[in-house]
Amino acid sequence: MADDARTDVELVRAALANREEFAQLVVRYDVRLLRYIVRLGSLDAEIAKDILQETFIKAYVHLNDYDSTLSFSAWLYRIARNETFNHFRRQKNRPRPSKFEDNLEALDRIADDLDVAREVDTAINAKAVREALETLDLKYRDVLYLRFFEERSYDEISDILELPSGTVAVYINRAKSKLKEKLKRYDEHT
Repeated sequence: MADDARTDVELVRAALANREEFAQLVVRYDVRLLRYIVRLGSLDAEIAKDILQETFIKAYVHLNDYDSTLSFSAWLYRIARNETFNHFRRQKNRPRPSKFEDNLEALDRIADDLDVAREVDTAINAKAVREALETLDLKYRDVLYLRFFEERSYDEISDILELPSGTVAVYINRAKSKLKEKLKRYDEHT
């Protein structure tokens, strides 16, 4: 069994030399990518697992095309995102708003980043952030999810979404502004 301490680039090189090494990359990313795929469109578990499998197959087939000067995880997330949206196109369907209920830490990070009042109860705070996130347009939910739930850098988000870094920064700022406005309205109604 391969050493888990190897970098992604080292694992990619090993997988190119010995296809069985690709399993280490699958183990490293399967849980995170599945969570991401589900979040992109509020998919049920079986469909999300099928998309995850297609993601890994596509990554394996195109492993020689991976540019090791870029983040492997961003490359893999981009494939997962494209496969998810391909699924929706084939189904002539649109992604449903994501559910953000399972990660209070990430919801708290968003609230902290927005400077939401500390004296508000954490559970209420997380509930408000979750509800506000679910109402945002997909492009804004996506950048906030990648930034705060997946803890991706602006450059990685740029690679995943195939957008310039400046656009990612603008989307994140706009998303936070929209979220802050929604949270103000939520606070006024409670």
